[in-house]
Amino acid sequence: MAQKINPLGFRLGTTQDHHSLWFARPKNYSEGLKEDQKIRDFIKNYIQRNMGISSGTEGIARIEIQKEIDLTRIIIYIGFPKLLMESRPRGIEELQMNLQKEFNCVNRKLNIAITRIIKPYGNPTILAEFIAGQLKNRVSFRKAMKKAIELTEKADTKGIRVQISGRINGKEVARIEKIKKGRVPLQTIRAKFDYCSYIVRTIYGVLGIKIWIFIDEE
Repeated sequence: MAQKINPLGFRLGTTQDHHSLWFARPKNYSEGLKEDQKIRDFIKNYIQRNMGISSGTEGIARIEIQKEIDLTRIIIYIGFPKLLMESRPRGIEELQMNLQKEFNCVNRKLNIAITRIIKPYGNPTILAEFIAGQLKNRVSFRKAMKKAIELTEKADTKGIRVQISGRINGKEVARIEKIKKGRVPLQTIRAKFDYCSYIVRTIYGVLGIKIWIFIDEE
């Protein structure tokens, strides 16, 4: 079962919460879902394009969207907010104004908040961005995975599993490479996991990175 379902979706309602918090009528649900995805894409692209931060180094772990009747609240969980603030001090205010114009939020107020992740390398998305940067710089995939595990151990996690798939090192035949450290009980529902699936485009093709991080057991 652990190989057939997203580990976060598998645990919704037990150890995991939704990243979008709002209610809608069934006929309007798909529109709200598309809007959420567009908002997330707009924020990531805006930070990369206008704040002088290159792709894969912005350190955005996740973006939560909370919608009320007259208010849309967006919480950006980021690992390195200092980098974001130094690149453009008024960047968040500009992002908020541009987002309001882009999505025509006339009847709803828009509020963006930044939340810092205390241990960024305990987050799989930030860790995947690190590995992706290493692979783009032609660092050995084994070295990149081992370094990622070292960084995760400093974040006091109980276990990690890293998987890279595709034409690794430019080989003609695609394959899957895995590395694991500590406990990773994927079939235990009460186990609290963080997971991400990340795509990196290298000079020899597209590689897929998957990371499971075991945080705790309830």
